[in-house]
Amino acid sequence: MEENEIKALISLLDDDDKQVVAHVEEKILSLGKEAIPHLEREWESNLNPKLQGRIEEILHVLQYNLLKARLLDWFKGKDRDLLTGMWLVATYQYPDLELDKLKQELEQIYYETWLEFRPDLHPMDQVKVVNGVLFNKLKFGANTKNFHSPGNSMINVVLESRKGNPITLCVIYMLVANKLKIPVYGVNLPNLFILTYKDDQHNQFYINAFNRGLIFSRQDIENYIAELHLVPQPSFFNPCDSLEIIRRALRNLIMSFEKMGEHAKAEEVKLLLVEIAEGGELGV
Repeated sequence: MEENEIKALISLLDDDDKQVVAHVEEKILSLGKEAIPHLEREWESNLNPKLQGRIEEILHVLQYNLLKARLLDWFKGKDRDLLTGMWLVATYQYPDLELDKLKQELEQIYYETWLEFRPDLHPMDQVKVVNGVLFNKLKFGANTKNFHSPGNSMINVVLESRKGNPITLCVIYMLVANKLKIPVYGVNLPNLFILTYKDDQHNQFYINAFNRGLIFSRQDIENYIAELHLVPQPSFFNPCDSLEIIRRALRNLIMSFEKMGEHAKAEEVKLLLVEIAEGGELGV
């Protein structure tokens, strides 16, 4: 469809006839992501609040559908890149966020860590270097004041504010560590997402990114599990994959929206989680 045709179509959203508006909305939605830039331009240039409101509603539907399609592509893909997954989670709230921007910001953090890093260091000393840069120099840390903020699950917000929840802090830590060739992975511990250093020489210990990179042992995890009165599971001690991390990030986001009383958003994120659930191509 030509640009002037789309523009004319959008202008009809201001019609007083509800049937006309419903037909126009259906037509615009059928255009898919092609309509998004046109709607955004019209929203910016038009000062009619009613029209702007209708444009916002349609934009949200189009952007949400685009996110669902991208997330399903990521789920079906072979590599399931972790940063791409976290970018997709963040685009629910920030649809214009660019993946390249996140890559550049992480590259800068990696560079600052690389300047102080030496590959010949003992594993624990390697981790202490990363801890020093992330938590002392760059001031990353736990967002304890506003723990349930949805922004804590958005990697772009955490990169900017330097405050986040356990999983987002762990993801940033892991992405930087892996680029330094440090074998650090996520661990799906109940009520707390942590990291493990695990190499081929049977060195293994754990890192709590939510507590400034505190290093602890398997015995500490066993004690923690006992305090929760849970039966120990292999998943409490071993690395998890990027799919599990993204699922957990989405569950955190659902909980945040519910705590904030934003139940419609929580329901939409639940549907995203269904897209990447086990069972069948569509994750049903």
